[in-house]
Amino acid sequence: MSQSPPKPPRPRLMQRFLRFMSDRRILSDARMLEFYPPFWFMRIKVLEMDREWRRVRIRLPLNAISRNPGGVMFGGYQAALADPIAALACARVFPGYSVWTRGLTVDFEHGGSTDLELRFEFPATLEREIRAALARDHRATPSFEYGFYLRDGTRCTRIVNTVAIRPRGYAKATTPPAPETGVD
Repeated sequence: MSQSPPKPPRPRLMQRFLRFMSDRRILSDARMLEFYPPFWFMRIKVLEMDREWRRVRIRLPLNAISRNPGGVMFGGYQAALADPIAALACARVFPGYSVWTRGLTVDFEHGGSTDLELRFEFPATLEREIRAALARDHRATPSFEYGFYLRDGTRCTRIVNTVAIRPRGYAKATTPPAPETGVD
């Protein structure tokens, strides 16, 4: 007697609620991002976000919770906010693909001694390169560079975010491919 494959887990209540709100366009993408529970607790404020996420600016406040013992912003706060931004932008620009963060590099150039502003831009040249790769290879793995800026405009943290864009249903191989000839 064969068993049917297990059912995928049902999305949790908050995921279902956010999907409901998003599908009905009750809240803008900016408000949805602000209300996303981890970001809500971080008290982010979306300052600018165009409809297709080609330009995004977000304030990350320095406060008693985000300040480390050295008096500057915890790096983990910055990494947590920077992580999904490029992938979310790619998901908006390239609907119909699975998109996720493949790698994130965080370079702390100066201490985050004020509220920080994340500044992300999706260059038109990079979008054309991604479209060409998707047409040719059905996948793309672009890298985006953006950063966090101090109140005076100085970049304090450089972010390089590599995003995987794959066809829906893509399943990454978890083992190396079998050799083409027999095992010696």
